[in-house]
Amino acid sequence: MENVFRLVDNKDFFARRCIMVNGPVIVGAGPSGLATAACLRDQGVPFVVLERAECIASLWQKRTYDRLKLHLPKAFCQLPKLPFPEDFPEYPTKKQFIDYLESYAKHFEINPKFNSCVQSARYDETSGFWRVKTVTSTESTRSEVEYICRWLIVATGENAECVVPEFDGLSEFGGKVVHACEYKSGESFRGKKVLVVGCGNSGMELSLDLCNHNALPSIVVRSSVHVLPREMFGKSTFELAVLLLKWLPIWLADKLLLLFSWLILGSIEKYGLNRPSVGPMELKNMEGKTPVLDIGALDKIKSGGIKVVPGIKRFSSGQVELVNGERLDIDSVVLATGYRSNVPSWLQEGDFFSKNGFPKQRFPHGWKGNAGLYAVGFTRRGLSGASSDAMRIAQDIGKVWKGETKQIKKRTTACHRRCISQF
Repeated sequence: MENVFRLVDNKDFFARRCIMVNGPVIVGAGPSGLATAACLRDQGVPFVVLERAECIASLWQKRTYDRLKLHLPKAFCQLPKLPFPEDFPEYPTKKQFIDYLESYAKHFEINPKFNSCVQSARYDETSGFWRVKTVTSTESTRSEVEYICRWLIVATGENAECVVPEFDGLSEFGGKVVHACEYKSGESFRGKKVLVVGCGNSGMELSLDLCNHNALPSIVVRSSVHVLPREMFGKSTFELAVLLLKWLPIWLADKLLLLFSWLILGSIEKYGLNRPSVGPMELKNMEGKTPVLDIGALDKIKSGGIKVVPGIKRFSSGQVELVNGERLDIDSVVLATGYRSNVPSWLQEGDFFSKNGFPKQRFPHGWKGNAGLYAVGFTRRGLSGASSDAMRIAQDIGKVWKGETKQIKKRTTACHRRCISQF
């Protein structure tokens, strides 16, 4: 109670609407935030979820292409305490995954405060609370709200903001330039020469989609990349990798995966796809780089439907000059250049998170900081990593919450007995 009085004494406490939260504040209503909220609900801990968009999972709903499916089997992508419907396919579509998330939120009675953009969050050492300042905007109103809480859970994830690199001469290009987050379908690019910048899973899949819509895509591959088949010998490659890592050291598991990949896909180097010197699983652990799981793009590359080109030197009107001196006539550019965390732009803290917006400690130790600060969805291990963090966080907070709730009940019972004994 003393801490609350200290908070009220603060000069700007009454400058905006303040809400005291009896439990944690979760920033972000994507899969990570929903998973954490569901686990907290299971622990009996109340919470508030803040979301800057007007819907849950805004990345999936607003910034993904139409043909997207989960790259991993559904068993590795379901959130805690509620599996996918049995009739869903092994690799659910974008729409099916969004439907699942909507039903997940409804099942656990998760009702985020939408259109609430967090401006800043800092720990007030005087009061011992987190102060989370937000701006809530609608078509006609704009209001500032400050949430006061004991626990702050950062669930904005690895993909909060688009990464748009600077290229020499891009302003002179004159054609259509879009980031992958704006791309929906290859239909609008039919018959066009399209340069896809980025050779990760998104870049490969967008190139395939463009090819299937009779566009003429070229994909920029400026560095080495691991391309693996999505499935090997009737099992998902991811599932096989998990199985191998249970019994073998990572270097040997990588060698087997690359051998199996060569048997299935053949040599890919002659098509301009050079493999890194480090194996796919070790590279994932070291740098967070996910191998490309091929779903058909490689066949298009082999047949010439997708052209592989080296890095970009500069753009000019209707053209791109490559680092090898070759010039290509192009109509459009799609930037499959990824996303980044936006945590440094609003979280005023330097001990737990690094400047790149990821926890300093690597998985599995990056979920808990000091003073009630937590992170979920920054493991670079997809939805399974986020689910693991969510369960740990809920158990950690739930343990404290239940212990304190028991003490309050004991004090209330004792007080009630004293009152009765006086009569």
